[in-house]
Amino acid sequence: MSQTFLPPEWLKQLCDPYAVLGISVSADDRQIFKRYHTLAKLLHPDRYAKSYDSDEELAMAIFSRLINPAYEQLKHRHKRLIAIAMLRSDARVLQQKALCVQSAIAEEIMEMSPPQAELFYEEAIACYAEAQYKSLHQSYQVTQQIRILNLVYLQLQKPDLFPPQKAVRIIPEVEIKPIELTLDQKTNVKPLLANYAQRHYQRAIEYVRLANWALAVQELRDAIKLEPNNSNYYALLGLVHLKQKFIGMARVYIRQALKLNPQDSLALKYAPGLKIKPGENTDPKSMAKALSIAALLSRFNEGKRSQVKC
Repeated sequence: MSQTFLPPEWLKQLCDPYAVLGISVSADDRQIFKRYHTLAKLLHPDRYAKSYDSDEELAMAIFSRLINPAYEQLKHRHKRLIAIAMLRSDARVLQQKALCVQSAIAEEIMEMSPPQAELFYEEAIACYAEAQYKSLHQSYQVTQQIRILNLVYLQLQKPDLFPPQKAVRIIPEVEIKPIELTLDQKTNVKPLLANYAQRHYQRAIEYVRLANWALAVQELRDAIKLEPNNSNYYALLGLVHLKQKFIGMARVYIRQALKLNPQDSLALKYAPGLKIKPGENTDPKSMAKALSIAALLSRFNEGKRSQVKC
């Protein structure tokens, strides 16, 4: 593949310059430049000096025919507005074609509340971006997944994406008003949530026995949402990720289980193999990020999803 040639379907990806760069549609000037700089280093010819010539040529073609034009479009505010307008138009058309039926990730984000959708979207983009150009021959498929995520997300947004001279997030923050509960309600809420959480936990145990790791992850995530301070859920989730060979994720969850309960037997069993020392802590922000990325990875590894074409 020569430096000046890419398949036509690859060049059509420029209809979504955000997907080409691997950034969210709410990215500001700093984020756009930072990502471009990262890709410039990642696709530099020196990185492919010891590889096959085809890899070096493909890297040069991707950078010159895709990355550069996408950056040129997004570094100008006016052109960004045009790109968003075009993507919104595509999103409206695809909504009529039941996009959520074509993609499991689209179906799930459609069912989320605005704050959940924003968190999931940002973490999913970051996860895809990390893998996007590590394998040049897989970059087309990953970019398509980012595109479909962008389109689904834009379906949830209001038209005013870029107010004058001020960068904002696509989904506005939702004001959560406190709800006054009666004494009886306050007494009954926690046991009820714990009961539902235990149901998810028991189902997760069954899925672990069947070695169905993806469904076990989903059940444990649901359990943690309902009862976030139960060490059993984190310990089992750590074990599941260990079985999936996601060592980093496994370490995060086992460490969190021991933070909640230093005597958790399952966490203690696997802590030495993960090189977790007694008393180690974990940052709450890293836990929130790990939860979102774990959800994405579990779905991403279930199999290839349907692609969306420009």
